[in-house]
Amino acid sequence: MRTSRLRTVHPVLWAGWAALAAGAVLCVVGWYGVSGERFAERQLPYLASCTVPGAALIISGAVLLVHGRSSIAAARMEELYGLLVAAEPDDAGQAAAETGQAVLAPLAVSGELLMVPGGTLWHRADCPLVAGKAEAVPVDSKLVASGELGPCPICEPAEETD
Repeated sequence: MRTSRLRTVHPVLWAGWAALAAGAVLCVVGWYGVSGERFAERQLPYLASCTVPGAALIISGAVLLVHGRSSIAAARMEELYGLLVAAEPDDAGQAAAETGQAVLAPLAVSGELLMVPGGTLWHRADCPLVAGKAEAVPVDSKLVASGELGPCPICEPAEETD
């Protein structure tokens, strides 16, 4: 069962957008100041106080945005991985847990092998990654033999094909 979770505000993203905005404003002010001066010695203060720090803020804002988005993506991947490996134990698993034995039941046991066109893996027919997908087709043994397709790490199909 999935619970809804509140979207959290990521301060790194807000800091990145703020740095980008401040940098853009400083660059515009610096450009405006430089454009109004005729002599280079009077343009240098605008370059030093506005344009250079503005460019630095734009670069740091871009770095903060990339870092913030990658941390969000990593958190989502962790959540998806947790959903993938979280399964309620069945009766056999509970009995084995009570006796102290480890039960490592395979996720998929079908002998039929499938692949998704354009994919890089081959799966058992009851693998959760291809189960119920209309576009899944039987595995071509030539693709497996050539090494273009690899076994799925989730269902771990046998390496022997028809």
